[in-house]
Amino acid sequence: MKAFQIGEQNGVDALTAVTRPEPVAGRGEVLVAPRFASLNNRDLQIVQGAYGAKKAAERIPMSEGVGTVLAVGEGVSGVDLGDRVICGHFVNWTGGAFGYHAFGHDIGVTHDGWLAEKVVLPASAVVRVPDGLNDLQAAPLAAAGLTAWNAVVEVGKVKAGDTVLCLGTGGVAIYALQIAKAHGARVAITSSSDEKLELARTLGADITINYRATPEWGAELMTRTGNAGADIVVETGGQGTLGQSIAAAAVNARIPIIGVTAGMGATISNYGTIIGKNLVLRGIANGSRAMLVDFVRAVDANGIEPVVQKTFPFDEAPAAYAYLASAEHVGKVLIEF
Repeated sequence: MKAFQIGEQNGVDALTAVTRPEPVAGRGEVLVAPRFASLNNRDLQIVQGAYGAKKAAERIPMSEGVGTVLAVGEGVSGVDLGDRVICGHFVNWTGGAFGYHAFGHDIGVTHDGWLAEKVVLPASAVVRVPDGLNDLQAAPLAAAGLTAWNAVVEVGKVKAGDTVLCLGTGGVAIYALQIAKAHGARVAITSSSDEKLELARTLGADITINYRATPEWGAELMTRTGNAGADIVVETGGQGTLGQSIAAAAVNARIPIIGVTAGMGATISNYGTIIGKNLVLRGIANGSRAMLVDFVRAVDANGIEPVVQKTFPFDEAPAAYAYLASAEHVGKVLIEF
């Protein structure tokens, strides 16, 4: 089969096209033919050698996608040939509280991912895609979408009337916007691009702030909310933005911390505000299978459509990575098989 592997992890050019033997579904596994794979920032970090220790050079990357079940291994029930399925990348985390066991089987990191003509997945981890969702709706659900669901619903405990602040216009932020609006919340979003902010407004964003034009965007958000602030801040930037997120937060706000796209940053100067506002800062990593089931049900019920900036054919996967690295996108970048 055709596949790509991560190679020496010294940049996008390390991604290498290879031919591999056909994989076989073992006991408790299913063999899936991807239809679409969905790129995430961590996929880019992996090929750049910036996602923890370097991985095996022959690792097939990419953590999420949608595909059709081609074969079912022994002992599998509840999954049938021809089913369309998705799968959270922490396959050991089926439900309950997060634990280190999740890192033991991480698709695209410890085990081969979706950037191949066939991928083997644990049957206990896959989730069937409802007939009402097309492939484009399903492909980005299990990583960026599930992370946003965990942030807004599971950790953020969103309710109608809350104000939710999303940082940037990447996959997690756009899904967080859509999930929050589906729950009746008011949404604020930041970007350095007025064009991207205009698109966010078409998706329902109530407050848009250009952080390049307004570097103190935390204070601006407070002004725009009558000094109330955001009840939930989906912190996808990292230490480089966390100080502003704290400034933008309401009393008793929840700040789910997800990404490092804004870099490591400096010491947080408003550390005491965490106590003064009684904030909850919570690191999160993707989500469980049980959360994914709930999220898929919500997407199906609300007709949530992903924002897909661009789709590349499988053979042009390195170009898709390069496009993601350019940070020109809004929402998701997909690879089609």
